[in-house]
Amino acid sequence: MSRGLFDTLLLVTHLLRQDMARAFDGTPLTEARVAVLWVLQTTGPSTQQQVAAALEVSARNVSALVDALEGSGHVVRTPHPTDRRAVLLELTPTAGELMARMQVEHAVAEAALREAVAPEDRAAFERGLDAVATRLQELVETERGAVS
Repeated sequence: MSRGLFDTLLLVTHLLRQDMARAFDGTPLTEARVAVLWVLQTTGPSTQQQVAAALEVSARNVSALVDALEGSGHVVRTPHPTDRRAVLLELTPTAGELMARMQVEHAVAEAALREAVAPEDRAAFERGLDAVATRLQELVETERGAVS
């Protein structure tokens, strides 16, 4: 019996989460904390409100994550250069190295996953996967709007 599309997507999500949990085992990092690090890696120094907006979570939620990341030596808070009331969040050098390693690991994993699809099918597979992701995002946004 073959799995349906949605069941396959759930399985892929589950496997990715298991892989992340394995990668963070024995560290103070969690999926949510790494999400903060990814935002800072891609956007550079940012306020907590900017990080919260990027992650679509509350500033209070980000504050707890940043407290933990600061305590583990992954993030530092620095004064904002133009707003006395704000602070900027920045990656520490250790966190910067970690994120660079993660980017390399992601590229290796992506190549391995891409190789699972026959070369002649890759373009169609990627277009289909992009279409599914786009449609799922539209459905989530529509549902979010209906609940608000």
